[in-house]
Amino acid sequence: MKKVLVLAAMVGLLAGCSDNNEVGDVSLGVFTLKDIKLHSLVDPEVPGVTCHIASIEANLSFSDPSDSAISCRQTGEITPQMIAQIDKSDSGEIVFRQSKSIFFKTMKVRRIYDPQHQTLMYLSYSTKETTGSFKHSLSTVPLWGTAAYQTAPSAGVVVE
Repeated sequence: MKKVLVLAAMVGLLAGCSDNNEVGDVSLGVFTLKDIKLHSLVDPEVPGVTCHIASIEANLSFSDPSDSAISCRQTGEITPQMIAQIDKSDSGEIVFRQSKSIFFKTMKVRRIYDPQHQTLMYLSYSTKETTGSFKHSLSTVPLWGTAAYQTAPSAGVVVE
């Protein structure tokens, strides 16, 4: 009876792991258990930005590969208030994380603000070294053309 309860609990946990932000699933072939999963992520602090992340997931494996790709675009309004509330430190802040292994490997997406170019940078990376390298991918969203873009007078221009 105890084994049945443990098995039922495990099935319930796996069912609870359904991914509501998965937007695509591409099989890598008949003879592999690996798929490329596509996820959408709306930035919680800047909801006018949507990122799409592609990563490999290995069914029935204890560890997924570290490779990932990210592409972020403006999909709505970006306001000065949104930019005012984000972390502007050099390391930015984590906006998404997903476990890729029971052995402490995680894929993270970090938002970093580049004030000089008024651009949001989204860095997708793995927290565990794989074959001598930490896998990572970068996408940028310039604020140009949004309400959050701050214009400054050009040097040498006299404003009267």
